[in-house]
Amino acid sequence: MPPKKGKSKKDIESGEDSDEYRKKRDRNNLAVKRSRVKSKQKTQETMSRVNQLKQENSVLEEKVKSLTQELGFLKELFLAHASNSANQSKFEGIDLEQLLKDPPENDNT
Repeated sequence: MPPKKGKSKKDIESGEDSDEYRKKRDRNNLAVKRSRVKSKQKTQETMSRVNQLKQENSVLEEKVKSLTQELGFLKELFLAHASNSANQSKFEGIDLEQLLKDPPENDNT
């Protein structure tokens, strides 16, 4: 049988080695504790950022909705004004419907 590498439990528990082993274990336990606290803090920060971005996204979606409605209203207003007989000559030869047609939407989802 080949000789074992490292120390056996019996060797570790004897005298001087026991103090050294205990110190190493204590340092390791503290390092693990710090690591877990840091990991938990990072997770909480990430969740906080996710919630913040969700709120910002909702606000921006509402703004897009509002601006889209405003654009539709302004297009209708422009078409009504452009179709007025006094303004007809200004827009002669221009396809207003084509000009005001909505561009294709970019769906970035």
